[in-house]
Amino acid sequence: MSATPRSSSPTLDTFGDIILWRRKKLSATVLLVSTATWVLLEVYQFNFITVASWLTIFIVASLFLWRNVLRLLGKEPANLSDLEISEHTALKITNTCRTLMEEVLRWMFHVTVEGDWFLFARTVAGLLLLSYVGSFFDLLTHVYIGILLLMTVPVIFVYMDQIKRCGERVKAELRRFYETFDEKVVRKMKNKIVKKEKQKKVE
Repeated sequence: MSATPRSSSPTLDTFGDIILWRRKKLSATVLLVSTATWVLLEVYQFNFITVASWLTIFIVASLFLWRNVLRLLGKEPANLSDLEISEHTALKITNTCRTLMEEVLRWMFHVTVEGDWFLFARTVAGLLLLSYVGSFFDLLTHVYIGILLLMTVPVIFVYMDQIKRCGERVKAELRRFYETFDEKVVRKMKNKIVKKEKQKKVE
């Protein structure tokens, strides 16, 4: 019997788990870090180098205190000198970058050399639209919006049925609340107004 085919790229598996919230802690970390970065750099107008320096100081100070506390407690701190990027990881990153560059070059060749006027016009129109949209936001805001869409849109499609059921329950509750409010408040107010108008007419 043949084995069940599995994905040959753990990186793609991890990426899929993150955007589909299968690994909730990692997904929440990505969302929180991206939100904190955007807020610090865009809302509070901090400089990137300043934020990076503060973050580095925090990491270095935390590791320094952690190792010294472990020494005071008579425990051997973990050896961090062996931390390194493996050759396999470096090659994967390089191959990914090379693949993206090849796709961009292949796309440019297809647009410019093939002589397809419709494709050329559509590409120019798309780039003009992108430049117009880009004039309203900077690169960091575009990246943050892309991360938010990437972290929300796939999950919405996956859990569409559950979202619809929740929406129907919310609609039913709102309808019930409106009927109760209409019966106990609106109708009583209308009756009072009608009675006052009748009294005025009688007088």
